Amino acid sequence: MRFALAPKLRWAWIPPMIGYAALGAVIAGVYGVIHDQVTYSISPEYFTKMKFIQFHYANFGFPRRVFVAEVGVLATWWVGFFGGWFMARIVVPVFEGAARMTYILRGFAIMVAVAFLGSFTGYLLGLRRINDPNMSNWTAYYSMGVSDLKSFVRVAYIHNASYVGGLFGLLIALIWLWRASRRALSRTPIQ
Repeated sequence: MRFALAPKLRWAWIPPMIGYAALGAVIAGVYGVIHDQVTYSISPEYFTKMKFIQFHYANFGFPRRVFVAEVGVLATWWVGFFGGWFMARIVVPVFEGAARMTYILRGFAIMVAVAFLGSFTGYLLGLRRINDPNMSNWTAYYSMGVSDLKSFVRVAYIHNASYVGGLFGLLIALIWLWRASRRALSRTPIQ
């Protein structure tokens, strides 16, 4: 198989690829809602002093927890959309029917699991960081009105590490799917 800078797509592949990308957006959005509900419990100020300002256009006056859920969806849906698209680019041309969905869901499971591990790692790093007496890099947030800087920093670590985990999870899923597709193609008789 040759490498192509602009890979060829069959028109029949486009609808399922878009469908899997949309499924990825939904999965990532649900992850974002749960993730942000947990981190809001750790540091409401991370949201009230930063995230709510960043996503001010989505504030429709609902209770704070609903706004937190909106922020979670808006901050993550695109990660799942693009992840789903790239996974579908590998899976759709090779597999059909239920096998497609099985491989895509396994790819998403890998991505979500590694993103969760990233979040947990961020939590641990945040705990370690807040015990460091030199928090001078974070004191500028006091000018934003942050009163519980330690919780704010911990949640910042969790959020950043979750994105890194999502990226690594996508890379691991793509490699795994690529290998599975190569194995499947090697078993397919030449016609």
